[in-house]
Amino acid sequence: MKKYLFIAKSQIMSNMQYITNIFGGFIGFTLILIILFNLYQYLYSDPNELINGYSMHQMIWYVIITELLWSILGGSKMSKKIANDVKSGNITYNINKPYSYVGYCLASNIGDLFLKFIFYTIFGMVLGIFFVGHFPNLNIISALIVIVISFLALVISILFITSIGLVSFFIEDASPLYWLYSKFILVLGTIFPIEFFPVFMQKILIFSPIYVVSYGPARLFVNFNYVDAINIFCAQVIYIFACYALCSFIYGKGVKRINVNGG
Repeated sequence: MKKYLFIAKSQIMSNMQYITNIFGGFIGFTLILIILFNLYQYLYSDPNELINGYSMHQMIWYVIITELLWSILGGSKMSKKIANDVKSGNITYNINKPYSYVGYCLASNIGDLFLKFIFYTIFGMVLGIFFVGHFPNLNIISALIVIVISFLALVISILFITSIGLVSFFIEDASPLYWLYSKFILVLGTIFPIEFFPVFMQKILIFSPIYVVSYGPARLFVNFNYVDAINIFCAQVIYIFACYALCSFIYGKGVKRINVNGG
């Protein structure tokens, strides 16, 4: 565990050298929120009106949290880096290292996202207050729970994207897989909550990654209750173990493929 903490710490220290790069992403983040804010103002004739159980203020906060998690992630860059490591052969340097490559990717990317998580969260909260005027009804304990679940959502996203990048062991270009995954999360899990979709889709989406990487944290932020928090947390723990196992399986198969081919 110490070596993974060291990897994460090293990445955090490295990012502190280029902290101004983080602020450049705020522009695109702000523009997206302005567009969605105007969309919800158009959909809601009255801010207190409820559409599928959400008021306009709740919808704005919901999309702030989901966009926050997506913007922090930078998944395309992450997926391309792993895919390039596989294609260039750089990944072979990690095969004999005293740590798991999957664990290395997870620790490195957590370190890479740590500062973004802090700054984007602060910036997102400021924008939310500007658009809405007040926070949802959260106390210190519930706010901490939402932060933990949001962080776990990023961990799961990192593992999903790592698995997509590792597929490059077997296919020439894994970017179409990332494109499909990103659009799945964006269209069905970012702009609107699960409750906005037909009932038959809700039953599917509740068991999909959307529940743990976007909908869950945002839902708790706008309408917190402890039962949902426990359910989402348990689902996230299951996903983390399952995704880590999947990444390790793909990596193991890929390494065997390299060895068989004399790589």
